[in-house]
Amino acid sequence: MTQPTETLERRERLIARLLWNGTWLASSIIAAGLILDFLHRIDVALFPNLAGSQVAAAGIALFILLPIARVVLMLAIFLHERDYAYTAISALVLVIIGIGFAIGL
Repeated sequence: MTQPTETLERRERLIARLLWNGTWLASSIIAAGLILDFLHRIDVALFPNLAGSQVAAAGIALFILLPIARVVLMLAIFLHERDYAYTAISALVLVIIGIGFAIGL
């Protein structure tokens, strides 16, 4: 059986890794979009179909989705640890996020 501090440290490392990698990925996507947009502005004839703003928007969307991904990861971790109280809380948070998204549409 693992110690509670080991479980907590493992959980925190997983969440930190998700947020760290997600932030770098989103930043890279935004940078690629800005570069594509810059290249398109320099020579439209050479790069006619580049949609740098759409690529940058995808990076921004990834930034927006990172907190939701964190809640999903926490839900999976709590479910794996059979911590049903926190699993229910995480599921409730996801439901609230989903309702807010549906209302916002």
